[in-house]
Amino acid sequence: MKEIVKSYFDKRSLVNHQLASYNDCIPLSDGKPSRMEKIVRNIRIGSDDFEVDETEGGLIKLDVLEKEIVVRVKNIRLGQPTIREANGAEHPATPMECRLRKLTYFAPVYLDFRIYRDDLPPSPGADLGYMDEKNVHIGNLPIMVRSARCNLHANNIDSNRKLSPDTSPEDAEQYVKLLRKFGEDPVDPGGYFIINGTERVLISMEDLAPNRVTVERNKKYAHDTEVAKIFSQKDGVRKPLNVEKRRDGMLMVKIPSAGTTAIPVVLLMRALGMSNDREIFSSIAGPVEAMKYTVANLNDVKDNEEYGVENEEEALAWLEKKFAAGQQKEYRESRIQNLLDKELLPHLGAAYEHRQKKAIFLGRIVRQVLEMAINNKDPNDKDHYANKRVRLAGDLIEDLFRVSLQQLARDLKYQLERHHNRKRELKINSCLRPDVLTSKIMHALATGNWVGGRSGVSQLLDRTTFLSALSHMRRVTSPLVRSQPHFEARDLHPTQWGRLCPNETPEGQNCGLVKNAAQMIDVSEEVAEGDVKELLKETGVNDNPDGWADGSRVHVNGDIFGLHKRPQKLVSQFKRRRRQGKIRHEVSIRHDTENKDVFINTDRGRILRPLLVIENGSLTLSKAHLDALRSNELDFNDLVRSGVVEWVDAEEEEDLLIASRPYDLPSHSPKNKRPINPDKVEWLNLGEHDISHAKLAAEIHLPNGKTVVEKFKVPLNYYQDDMDALKRKEKKGNTVLIFTHVEIDPQLILGVCASLIPYPEHNSTPRVTGGTAMVKQSLGLSSANYRLRPDTRAHIMHYPQKSIVGTRAMDSTKFNQRPGGQNLVVAIMSHHGYNMQDAIVMNKASVERSMGRSSFMRTYNAENKRFPGGQEERIEIPGTGLDEIKGLKSWDSYSHLERDGLPIPETFLSTAKGENPVLVGKTSPPRFLEEAHGAFLQAQERRESSMNVRHGEYGWVDNVFVTESLDSGRLVRITLRSNKIPELGDKFASRHGQKGIIGRLVDQEDMPFTEDGVIPDILINPHAIPSRMTVAHVLEMIGGKVGSMETRRIDGTAFTGEKEESLRSGLLRNGFNHTGRESMVNGETGESYPAEVFVGVIYYQRLHHLVSSKLHARSRGRVQILTRQPTEGRARQGGLRFGEMERDCLISHGASMVIKDRLLGESDGIDLFVCAQSGHIAWYDPRKRTYVSPIHGDGAEVYKIQTSYAFKLLLDEMKSLGVAMRLELEDQR
Repeated sequence: MKEIVKSYFDKRSLVNHQLASYNDCIPLSDGKPSRMEKIVRNIRIGSDDFEVDETEGGLIKLDVLEKEIVVRVKNIRLGQPTIREANGAEHPATPMECRLRKLTYFAPVYLDFRIYRDDLPPSPGADLGYMDEKNVHIGNLPIMVRSARCNLHANNIDSNRKLSPDTSPEDAEQYVKLLRKFGEDPVDPGGYFIINGTERVLISMEDLAPNRVTVERNKKYAHDTEVAKIFSQKDGVRKPLNVEKRRDGMLMVKIPSAGTTAIPVVLLMRALGMSNDREIFSSIAGPVEAMKYTVANLNDVKDNEEYGVENEEEALAWLEKKFAAGQQKEYRESRIQNLLDKELLPHLGAAYEHRQKKAIFLGRIVRQVLEMAINNKDPNDKDHYANKRVRLAGDLIEDLFRVSLQQLARDLKYQLERHHNRKRELKINSCLRPDVLTSKIMHALATGNWVGGRSGVSQLLDRTTFLSALSHMRRVTSPLVRSQPHFEARDLHPTQWGRLCPNETPEGQNCGLVKNAAQMIDVSEEVAEGDVKELLKETGVNDNPDGWADGSRVHVNGDIFGLHKRPQKLVSQFKRRRRQGKIRHEVSIRHDTENKDVFINTDRGRILRPLLVIENGSLTLSKAHLDALRSNELDFNDLVRSGVVEWVDAEEEEDLLIASRPYDLPSHSPKNKRPINPDKVEWLNLGEHDISHAKLAAEIHLPNGKTVVEKFKVPLNYYQDDMDALKRKEKKGNTVLIFTHVEIDPQLILGVCASLIPYPEHNSTPRVTGGTAMVKQSLGLSSANYRLRPDTRAHIMHYPQKSIVGTRAMDSTKFNQRPGGQNLVVAIMSHHGYNMQDAIVMNKASVERSMGRSSFMRTYNAENKRFPGGQEERIEIPGTGLDEIKGLKSWDSYSHLERDGLPIPETFLSTAKGENPVLVGKTSPPRFLEEAHGAFLQAQERRESSMNVRHGEYGWVDNVFVTESLDSGRLVRITLRSNKIPELGDKFASRHGQKGIIGRLVDQEDMPFTEDGVIPDILINPHAIPSRMTVAHVLEMIGGKVGSMETRRIDGTAFTGEKEESLRSGLLRNGFNHTGRESMVNGETGESYPAEVFVGVIYYQRLHHLVSSKLHARSRGRVQILTRQPTEGRARQGGLRFGEMERDCLISHGASMVIKDRLLGESDGIDLFVCAQSGHIAWYDPRKRTYVSPIHGDGAEVYKIQTSYAFKLLLDEMKSLGVAMRLELEDQR
């Protein structure tokens, strides 16, 4: 089925869900109402009870005396991304220009305003007159790269016409050319923002699904109580509701947003309009035992003196007494009306006529609580993915925009009121401050601190390698606290199958909480409920029934819509229409036969996965479909529209039975008994109906080297004999026994990183998890435009290679175009103990042939900063101007700089002794005013403040970018390139979690070699394989050997790759031993080793943990100003931390003088003089040439003691607080 997967990825990028979510949120010019327009129209500032016409837009009512002024807002529009220069000029922005100039890639936002006033002549049909202000700029919104509003999108990149790269090969070629012209990598998928020149990505958030009831046991006071919880959400506002069955059987409701008072459920149902007991009984229904609880609750509310409620009026009066005691009647009534309509289950509606629906919904919640209490049912599974929603970039931006726009509206109200009170003309343009909206959004994106108190939502995009960036944009994180166990939340859940990668999660405290999406997923966008409800009415759903117990309830997004007498027919009709394309593919339906409920979901945030449809026991996919896919006559969307493939969410999957594969392929062919390569198998009778076996034709390699095609049959996994009997069993047992779908490809359960690992099913899971982490740390080609990108740190491998043993996912993830590793000859043997544990021995000649060699780029920034008073920094060669320069270096230090103070490209710079470290020549104004003392006529004295290369680094000047910042100051960005040649201590790893550092570089003539003269590049320890059970590491070595001998790529795709027997026969074909072992000769002695050695070819990655960037040692050096202790950290030339454990170790050895030397003498030791009588610190009087005690004067007995400066600092701080510390000398006691 690889044709289906290829067709899917031909049209969609791996970050398509993020782009689609963002496009759905922002206003586009296609005429569809956007989510942002909805936010604008829902603004209510200054008045809640004002009669609002939705079509007029949002409302801001001013609080001014004797006048009525109302501002209406609507029609949000988004311009194209632009850059506005300091002189007011504007031009279209490109992502590359924003990266280079440290700008934000954003677009202006415009709104239409209408001010209604009672002092203007009224317009026809209205009470108030108005004046319009259109196209008012309200702020800027950051634009996601490659989204529909981006200047690089196919619709916008060519100024003459819209391009169609998906359908036209000429347009695709033109699109790639234009992307390269704008300095972009054509393979880069976008999906991130550029904020102040840095790329930032919004991490998808996992959230509990709104409007869903979850029942759980609450352990309180050593007694279990049953609690049902629901988060009712409408227009971004969440209102929680809890229903609890207490130990005495009373059912109580709590509405946390309205107060802590518990309300009896029956009383609340009465207040909602259920006047008689029969209605309450029918809405709760449930098992027979539930009746007694309902009766007890009804009687308690009637007879208990605390309540004494029998009808709706009494119920409302009781609520008024509890929630608004002592207030005026009008306030009490409006308070309870607000409670029942807006605080209680707002997703069901906020009008009086929706109260009956709320009462019925409450009855359903109560039934679930009672069923759990009576039947001892298991609580709802919170970790089930049907109860989760994923909030993508669009949803997060929507939240941020809602809060930012409210803040802007409040600020506008305040400014308009000020202008009115000062008798100024009211104009939106003069009162509105666009920076309020812009700064709020920018601050959140730049820091990651989001509305709602969440942090880490926006992160710096990991550009170590192409795969790390791709994986970062597909990450899904949980809001749970990292420090707590949360064992169930961290566990793999069966509903994550095919939706989230089972392997790609970090090790440590984030394990299981940070997840990554599987390869072929989609995240649902919102589908209008109205269209679905109309279709339901057509299919016989009664949306206003007399009784709710007669049939199955139909729920749309948690809202009870109506009743249907024949739910099975409804579900099959619904699915048929969806497969015909009459209903959007995101809409899901599930039939809960046990509780007589039909759930239909059209909301956003559900992770969907594609499956092949089985109808009447046969696959709807045929050979004709696959042929059309190969010839590009059909694409993936055509398969969805024709009902061959179906998108399924976790809830609907509960009703399905899915075959993991259509048939199981035998390892050997039946006739010739030869290994079968799954890649060379064709299914001949695909698409035929009522077949029990698949007819296959396999290409077989015979021992004599010939290739023949052998035909044979295998049983189909989804074929079932007695379908009628199974249907009867299904109906009787409320279960699914008949196959409904087949997986497209089993390897699709893996994420983008895990799918690159060959044969992962042969490894232990922790090794695959480790392998996915190391794929993201490998050095390769992160992007094709690395010469233009001003990344702070970038690693580029000189000769990255495609791997010989690959997977099919390498094409869909574009890993073959941006690889991150090299194919190396590896022998598994020990070598003089230099590869003990995880160390590796490397062939020195291979390193000299540039194996594993890379370049490290670091970008330095220099700017002409401006200071108050007209002072500014200047980029120049210090000493060439008219000013006196303080701290000038020798002229040789500036000899490599040109007249503008910038270095010539390819100049070598280093901080080593005798080398030149100056990168940019620069002078600054005096730091303090006192520095500029002297006569006014003197030339101004400036400071030398040239920028040097970082301590311990070296390199060649690669690129010098000279540009302007937005305040028209000069901005220089210089890229320094250094070669990183593998050396002792550098880290290498295979894709199977077998990581190790170089323990020794051996001359080629001393390396062991095979009898054919092949010298391995790397020797790894034999103990690395068995204990870690990385069988795939061994398989890849065999596969690499066969692939390199036969000049072909070996398919190592998970579950469906070329089998071990096929690889072993390949070794035999090429004259090797089928075990992979070979006789080897000792390069040092020339003798053959007594045992054979396993040798093969495997893909190795060089990781970015380089010893040259970690090596750290120092003696004396920089100290902190305050404590006089050595500075901390390698970047600040800091000392090495001598911590508690090191101290304890020396104490146990009794090495007290070493401790004194380390912690005092070599750190911050200082001599103090102490008065023996008073214990105060004495000071030295130079006139008397003696030490003086503050109490006993110069006749005091003063002793010198050695202490740390930190202790002396403590004494001084205590003195500042008015506490005089006295030191008691031990020998003076």
